Amino acid sequence: MGATENAELVRRGYEAFNTGDLATLSELFAEDAVWYAAGSGVLSGTKQGRDAILAYFGELGERSQGSFQAVVQDVVGGEDHTIALQQTHAENNGKTLDMATAIAFVLRDGKVVEGREFFEDTAKADEFWT
Repeated sequence: MGATENAELVRRGYEAFNTGDLATLSELFAEDAVWYAAGSGVLSGTKQGRDAILAYFGELGERSQGSFQAVVQDVVGGEDHTIALQQTHAENNGKTLDMATAIAFVLRDGKVVEGREFFEDTAKADEFWT
Protein backbone atom coordinates (compact mmCIF):
# COMPACT_ATOMS: atom_id res chain seq x y z
CA MET A 1 0.00 0.00 0.00
CA GLY A 2 1.12 3.54 -0.68
CA ALA A 3 1.02 6.73 1.33
CA THR A 4 -2.51 7.68 0.21
CA GLU A 5 -3.94 4.27 1.09
CA ASN A 6 -2.17 4.27 4.45
CA ALA A 7 -3.59 7.69 5.32
CA GLU A 8 -7.07 6.49 4.34
CA LEU A 9 -6.71 3.38 6.52
CA VAL A 10 -5.77 5.56 9.52
CA ARG A 11 -8.74 7.87 8.86
CA ARG A 12 -11.06 4.83 8.76
CA GLY A 13 -9.59 3.75 12.08
CA TYR A 14 -10.37 7.10 13.66
CA GLU A 15 -13.93 6.99 12.39
CA ALA A 16 -14.36 3.47 13.78
CA PHE A 17 -12.79 4.45 17.11
CA ASN A 18 -14.98 7.52 17.58
CA THR A 19 -18.17 5.61 16.73
CA GLY A 20 -17.30 2.54 18.82
CA ASP A 21 -17.11 0.26 15.76
CA LEU A 22 -14.98 -2.52 17.26
CA ALA A 23 -15.52 -4.84 14.28
CA THR A 24 -13.85 -2.38 11.91
CA LEU A 25 -11.08 -1.59 14.38
CA SER A 26 -10.40 -5.29 14.77
CA GLU A 27 -10.06 -5.65 10.99
CA LEU A 28 -7.62 -2.73 10.77
CA PHE A 29 -5.16 -4.03 13.39
CA ALA A 30 -2.83 -6.97 12.86
CA GLU A 31 -3.34 -9.73 15.41
CA ASP A 32 0.20 -9.19 16.76
CA ALA A 33 0.10 -5.37 16.69
CA VAL A 34 1.78 -3.36 19.45
CA TRP A 35 0.60 -0.07 20.95
CA TYR A 36 2.76 2.22 23.07
CA ALA A 37 0.88 4.57 25.41
CA ALA A 38 3.22 7.32 26.59
CA GLY A 39 3.77 8.31 30.19
CA SER A 40 3.88 6.59 33.54
CA GLY A 41 0.21 6.69 34.49
CA VAL A 42 -2.31 3.92 35.04
CA LEU A 43 -3.02 3.57 31.31
CA SER A 44 0.57 3.97 30.12
CA GLY A 45 2.74 1.21 28.78
CA THR A 46 2.94 -1.34 26.00
CA LYS A 47 -0.16 -3.14 24.78
CA GLN A 48 0.79 -6.41 23.08
CA GLY A 49 -1.64 -7.77 20.50
CA ARG A 50 -4.89 -6.60 18.91
CA ASP A 51 -7.04 -7.77 21.84
CA ALA A 52 -4.94 -5.82 24.37
CA ILE A 53 -5.08 -2.70 22.17
CA LEU A 54 -8.85 -2.91 21.80
CA ALA A 55 -9.17 -3.44 25.57
CA TYR A 56 -7.07 -0.29 26.11
CA PHE A 57 -9.33 1.67 23.77
CA GLY A 58 -12.33 0.36 25.72
CA GLU A 59 -10.77 1.47 28.99
CA LEU A 60 -10.35 5.01 27.61
CA GLY A 61 -14.09 5.04 27.00
CA GLU A 62 -14.98 3.52 30.36
CA ARG A 63 -12.76 5.84 32.39
CA SER A 64 -14.20 8.87 30.58
CA GLN A 65 -17.82 7.73 30.89
CA GLY A 66 -17.93 7.50 27.08
CA SER A 67 -16.76 11.07 26.49
CA PHE A 68 -13.34 10.27 24.98
CA GLN A 69 -12.96 11.62 21.45
CA ALA A 70 -9.96 11.78 19.15
CA VAL A 71 -10.65 14.59 16.68
CA VAL A 72 -8.40 14.25 13.65
CA GLN A 73 -6.58 17.44 12.70
CA ASP A 74 -4.45 15.93 9.92
CA VAL A 75 -3.05 12.64 8.68
CA VAL A 76 0.28 12.51 6.88
CA GLY A 77 0.73 9.24 5.00
CA GLY A 78 4.01 7.55 4.26
CA GLU A 79 5.07 4.25 2.78
CA ASP A 80 5.91 2.69 6.17
CA HIS A 81 4.85 5.31 8.72
CA THR A 82 1.73 7.44 8.88
CA ILE A 83 1.35 10.25 11.39
CA ALA A 84 -2.00 11.43 12.75
CA LEU A 85 -2.40 14.71 14.59
CA GLN A 86 -5.44 14.87 16.81
CA GLN A 87 -7.11 16.87 19.53
CA THR A 88 -7.83 14.54 22.42
CA HIS A 89 -10.86 15.36 24.54
CA ALA A 90 -12.29 13.50 27.54
CA GLU A 91 -13.99 14.15 30.85
CA ASN A 92 -13.39 12.15 34.01
CA ASN A 93 -14.52 12.78 37.60
CA GLY A 94 -15.02 16.51 37.07
CA LYS A 95 -11.73 16.91 35.18
CA THR A 96 -11.35 17.74 31.49
CA LEU A 97 -8.56 16.61 29.18
CA ASP A 98 -8.18 18.66 26.01
CA MET A 99 -4.77 18.48 24.36
CA ALA A 100 -2.90 17.94 21.13
CA THR A 101 -1.75 14.39 20.50
CA ALA A 102 0.26 12.75 17.74
CA ILE A 103 0.21 9.06 16.93
CA ALA A 104 2.83 7.44 14.73
CA PHE A 105 1.44 4.38 12.97
CA VAL A 106 3.41 1.61 11.28
CA LEU A 107 1.33 -0.14 8.61
CA ARG A 108 2.05 -3.34 6.71
CA ASP A 109 -0.14 -5.21 4.26
CA GLY A 110 -3.12 -2.97 4.97
CA LYS A 111 -2.98 -3.39 8.77
CA VAL A 112 -1.75 -1.32 11.69
CA VAL A 113 1.16 -3.20 13.24
CA GLU A 114 2.33 -0.49 15.64
CA GLY A 115 1.05 2.73 17.21
CA ARG A 116 2.95 5.20 19.37
CA GLU A 117 1.14 8.00 21.22
CA PHE A 118 2.79 11.36 21.93
CA PHE A 119 0.93 13.86 24.13
CA GLU A 120 1.34 17.63 24.29
CA ASP A 121 1.73 17.27 28.07
CA THR A 122 2.33 13.68 29.17
CA ALA A 123 2.29 14.49 32.89
CA LYS A 124 -1.10 16.21 32.54
CA ALA A 125 -2.48 13.21 30.64
CA ASP A 126 -1.16 10.83 33.33
CA GLU A 127 -2.77 12.93 36.08
CA PHE A 128 -6.10 13.07 34.25
CA TRP A 129 -6.54 9.27 34.26
CA THR A 130 -5.78 8.85 38.00
